[in-house]
Amino acid sequence: MRHTEFWSRMEDALGPTYHRAWARQFVMAELGGRTAQEALDAGVPPKQVWAAVWRALELPASER
Repeated sequence: MRHTEFWSRMEDALGPTYHRAWARQFVMAELGGRTAQEALDAGVPPKQVWAAVWRALELPASER
């Protein structure tokens, strides 16, 4: 997964005005106590970050 696909999925899940704020503010233990943005900035692959986001948001399997 590329960063562009990650951000597209985030926007689809959370909306165009909220997805970036959520990625900067919501801390996930699964990402080592980091936000999605911090994890991406630290070099965590977007696919791994998306998996954590998917679980945190309890999204349907079709959005996996």
